[in-house]
Amino acid sequence: MLELRRLRLLHELSLRGTIAEVAGALGYSSSTVSQQLGQLEREAGTALLEPDGRRVRLTPAGVRLAGHAARMLELDEAARAELRDSGGEASRVRIAVMPTAAQSLVPPALDVLVTRGAPVRLEYREMPPEEALFELAARTFDLVVAEQYPGHTRELRAGVDRTALGADPIRLALPRDDPARRLADLADRAWILEPAGTAVRDWAVQQCRAAGFEPDVRYEATDLTAHIRLVASGHAVAMLPDLVWADEAASVRLVDLPGPPEREIFAATRSASRRSPAIAAVRAALADALRLRRPR
Repeated sequence: MLELRRLRLLHELSLRGTIAEVAGALGYSSSTVSQQLGQLEREAGTALLEPDGRRVRLTPAGVRLAGHAARMLELDEAARAELRDSGGEASRVRIAVMPTAAQSLVPPALDVLVTRGAPVRLEYREMPPEEALFELAARTFDLVVAEQYPGHTRELRAGVDRTALGADPIRLALPRDDPARRLADLADRAWILEPAGTAVRDWAVQQCRAAGFEPDVRYEATDLTAHIRLVASGHAVAMLPDLVWADEAASVRLVDLPGPPEREIFAATRSASRRSPAIAAVRAALADALRLRRPR
């Protein structure tokens, strides 16, 4: 009989690529992962791994078994969720959220869950969407709050469902004494944007090009607090989503972009847990938290 815990190691290896990555993600030593995969090979009666330089890779049989492992893990998750949700105890829901959601959506969502008496133990970790969506597929989290920008749809993954939570407007952020009234007025300003290669950076640059100029990106930061402070101090301009302000007053002057554009905030869950009442309760609370936000 194939042991499910060992099958998960094979599935993780198919996702992460190295034994060291699998060990780090699951809290094992590399030698333990190697030993367990060796035992799985003996149970399967065929080679599942083969040398690839200083690493290993899946054999064709290993690839096929990893595919079966993914489906078996989905069935195991669905069964466990059904039993857990019918047991009358608080169900743990692990979520990963992007920074703006951690600041602006999680606290009011927790308030909603308490008000509704939802039997949920919510645990969250702040994480960039690209990394969080990968970890969702690897079963590190039960739900991910992520975003996508107009014309920049995120990669669709098999076995992952998405539910739109709402829209978040994006506006120009200018120093309070900056006289600019539209995007085209900012061709000679210094810009702060997120790092090159991110979806939001690509989107922001395209907005500037559509307005007739290439942005002078002098500063890069993933932390939007740094964007706000640099703009407020008069050293740069930026494009910021409304969620960044939480319930605080904006410390900069906000100007509408042409459109005006909005980013879509969505919740991603694994298809195997689509019927979980606990996950559905968290998803609904997040949607309500976004819907009830005070408009800018």
